[in-house]
Amino acid sequence: MKTEISSKIIENAVEGLKKGSVIVYPTETAYALGCDATNAAAVRRVFKIKKRPLGKTLPLIAGSLAMVKRYCRLAGLEQKLAKKHWPGPLTLVLGIRNQESGIREVAKGVVGQDKTVAIRVSGSKIARDLSHQLGRPIISTSANLAGGEECYSLDEVRQSLRLCHSEPSVASPERSEGASEESLLFIDGGRLKKIKPSTIVKIKNEKIEVLRQGAIEL
Repeated sequence: MKTEISSKIIENAVEGLKKGSVIVYPTETAYALGCDATNAAAVRRVFKIKKRPLGKTLPLIAGSLAMVKRYCRLAGLEQKLAKKHWPGPLTLVLGIRNQESGIREVAKGVVGQDKTVAIRVSGSKIARDLSHQLGRPIISTSANLAGGEECYSLDEVRQSLRLCHSEPSVASPERSEGASEESLLFIDGGRLKKIKPSTIVKIKNEKIEVLRQGAIEL
């Protein structure tokens, strides 16, 4: 069941992101764990809460195609796919740009050894608004312990992350037993439809390499 999200809730969540908070929020596929992708300490907290190996990079959501272009190189077939499928559940592995003055670089743990990031413009207006109002990409990794199933409700998120119960709200943090010092801010989008995670692709020699087949068939 879809729940309406007020602009005030989004504003509160963005204020939390600016202060280094980790949030749980709905996307077009499932609930995600997120933070400001340029905040190294917040990114480390996501790894800790999710119990994700540090060698596995975290995917990103951007608020717009223009934002992706500020951080990544996008041309040729990559650009064609982006224009066709964004906003939507297609994640592209793109080369990272050398950042211009005034633009904060994404944190370690986001950029792969080959200087690429996995990024999409989400089909969820909530997710896009969070990134757009922050002015930077946000982390978007599934809100479950590493290796677990995607979560489609906040109850499933709590169960997967082993959280103590309280009312879900961006104003009311919950604590994770697996990371007792970390608090999470929640955006309740209700129960989401069960949809496959985003398809992840990488372009090599102008050919599509599907790294994960998901909601978009390629």
